[in-house]
Amino acid sequence: MSKDSPQTVTVDGTVYVKQGSEEPKNSNIKIVILQRGWVMIGRWSQDGDNCSLDNAYVIRTWGTTKGLGELALDGKTSSTKLDKVGHVEFNILTVVAAISAKEEKWSNELV
Repeated sequence: MSKDSPQTVTVDGTVYVKQGSEEPKNSNIKIVILQRGWVMIGRWSQDGDNCSLDNAYVIRTWGTTKGLGELALDGKTSSTKLDKVGHVEFNILTVVAAISAKEEKWSNELV
């Protein structure tokens, strides 16, 4: 869904919300595993089959003892190595898995 798409419309004083437009409970920050072994984190958006990550990083070294779930829930560790890539676009068919990350653990990192 494009960031420019209207999410609500008001008709005769009643506000209607586009179905599926609510943000995930944690945030729109996702760790995405793509084909060919690319693992990235960033602010997820989707418009049909076209996906993107903004303020994205390649996660070169996880630096965890409990895998990607630890990064998603607890944020980066002192051993985590991130390579800034900015804006990344990819087709939904290249996504192997997407893990929602906690906003409060990653929002300062993804600026």
